[in-house]
Formats: sequence, structure tokens, C-alpha cells
Amino acid sequence: MRFSVFLNARTMRPEDDRQLIKDLEKHAKKARDCGFEAIFLPDHHFNGYMPVASDSFIFAAYLAAQMPDMHFGFSVVSVPLHHPVRFVERINILDQLTDGKILVGVGSGTTPEEMIGFGVNYSEAKGISDRNLEIAEELWAKSMEDPAIEIDNGPHKGRVLQRIAPVAYSKGHAPLIPVAMSEGSTRRAAENGWPAFIPAFTPPKIGGTEPFKHVQKYFAAYKDQLVNADHDQATIDRALSWTTHTYQCVHVAETDEQAREELEVILRAYQDAIEREAEFNARAESDDANKKTDRTPNALSEDWIGTWCLYGSPETVVEHLRPYKELGIGNILCGTVTGPLTEEKLRLGDQTLELISKRVMPELTS
Repeated sequence: MRFSVFLNARTMRPEDDRQLIKDLEKHAKKARDCGFEAIFLPDHHFNGYMPVASDSFIFAAYLAAQMPDMHFGFSVVSVPLHHPVRFVERINILDQLTDGKILVGVGSGTTPEEMIGFGVNYSEAKGISDRNLEIAEELWAKSMEDPAIEIDNGPHKGRVLQRIAPVAYSKGHAPLIPVAMSEGSTRRAAENGWPAFIPAFTPPKIGGTEPFKHVQKYFAAYKDQLVNADHDQATIDRALSWTTHTYQCVHVAETDEQAREELEVILRAYQDAIEREAEFNARAESDDANKKTDRTPNALSEDWIGTWCLYGSPETVVEHLRPYKELGIGNILCGTVTGPLTEEKLRLGDQTLELISKRVMPELTS
């Protein structure tokens, strides 16, 4: 089992943006020193919502230059917001710069506010995402001699005459990581021999107190299709080794009681940020084309904590994760700086990295 860090911190004021960028750089380097194998970045826009996520490819390239042995992932790229040409170019450049050590999570996006900022209606996001991914595959496969590729997909237009440069470092292109929730996304990951994100809930309810049963269901469907596709064993093993389960908030302390107390402090600040962002999304949902069809529970509810949080003493965390290791989950993605990033929150995040490194990893990575 691998462990990776998700840099999902926010700011609440513009004057805090620069400090957050510097603090995340330090936290990423500490994660490397603690034995974490990958840094994952989000893709979000506006309202102080994770400032480095407004162009996570740039931040990943900056970090990769300083940590050449690390893998870098995206959780996840909001595909409808990216012109397919720029999507392919950026992935190829980062694939080259990291010698193939990137993992590109893909999804159709989560918030109407972000969609309308890029000229995309929320109700059309999935269709635009699916078509963008089809166009991306055409662009990756295009040679100089092939006919032009016509792009007409929502706000994305164009006519590509030549090949994409640079060429990918990885065979075909860097692996994409779909969320193995829908039948189509599961099939896309399995047929291509890619890893998958394995969710712990089933919409429209985004939360619950029995996450493992959802993980079992989605992982079984993905693995069955993966092993029955026409792949060699090395491809299957590589895909499973990076198949990822994510915890938005991971907090480890010496005792369960300390961990829960500190977790609630973290989540209160996180919920305050979520409620502020919800005000802007409410403005974006002013017409039917941008209405959300699901709602996330309050972060302090047991439903949210049960699905999205991993917390406790090192011993409790090990026992929680053992069934996931036995199931075959290859990578645990840990949100260690969830919410507004203060000096105290960064200290708690570093504490979590150290305790996982010293007392969780040795039990689960062998």
C-alpha cells in the first residue's frame, strides 16, 4: 500500500494566498521526507478556493523540479473547463518533465460557480467532459499526416492541423484516473489499464457511516473488468498499485481522543469556508441549467466524517486501513491540510505526516 498527500488547503483572504503557496511547498517536501510517494493537487477556481489549484499543472511542475523522485497527481482535473488542446499539451509537458511520473485524475467538475466562469453550464458538464476526453485521445494519436481534427464542444472550438508537441513520455500518454463510479468511467479505466479512484459513497447522498461497503462494490466492479481486459500482468499490477481511495481530511494524534478533538477544530474552520463558498454557488444556481442535483452533508456531521475523514491514534488508523489493504487498494490519498491553512493547522498537518511515517506506514507498506 502506498501513501500520498493531497494539498487541498484554502485561504480566506487574498493577503494569505502567497503564504499558503509557500507553506504547501514546505508541506510537500516534508511529505517526501516522510516517505509519501506522491503529491496530488486539486483543480478549482475562484473565491479563494485553493489558490494553487487555479493552475495546478504549473505548481506541480515547480514542485517536480525540486523533488524529481516524487510522483504527481491531480484529484481531479475538471475536464469541461479545459480546452482539449491545452489539456493534452500540459499533460505531455509534465509527463516529459517528470519522466512519466504523473497520474491525471479526471472528472466533470463539482460546482456551478466554477462552470459559469468558463462558459460551461453545470447541466452540460458531463457531456462536455466525455467529448473532451474523446478529442484528447484523437489529439494524442494524431500524426502530422493525419486529417485535421475539428473541435466544437461547448465553449471549446478549434481546428488542429499538426501533431501535439511535445510528444508524451509515457506509452500513448500519461495514465488518466477516472472515478470508478459510473459504468462508463469504470470501463474506461479498466479497458485502458489505468488506475481508478474508488469512492466511498453512492450519489445522490455524498456521505454515510458505512464507506467500506461502497468501496468494496466499486473496487470489485473495476478490478473484475481490469483483469478480464486484454492486459499483461505488469499493466494490471501497475494500475492496481495506484488505484486510489481518498480521505479529504486525515488527522493522526497520539490518542483517539486527542485526534477527535483536533479534528473537530479543523472541520469547524473547513465548514466555515464551505458555507462562504456556498453563497457564491447559490448565485451561480440562478437558472435551471446550473442547478446542483446533490448536496454534501455538513462537515461536522457523522455522515461526512464517516465517509471523508480518517482519524485517530496510529494504531486506530492502521486497523481502519487493514481491510482496504486486504481488498487491494493500492494508494491512500491523505488530505492533511484540509480547510483554511493557519500556522496551527500546518503544525497539525506536519504532525500527521510524521505519525503516519513512523507508525502507520511500517505496518501497511510491507
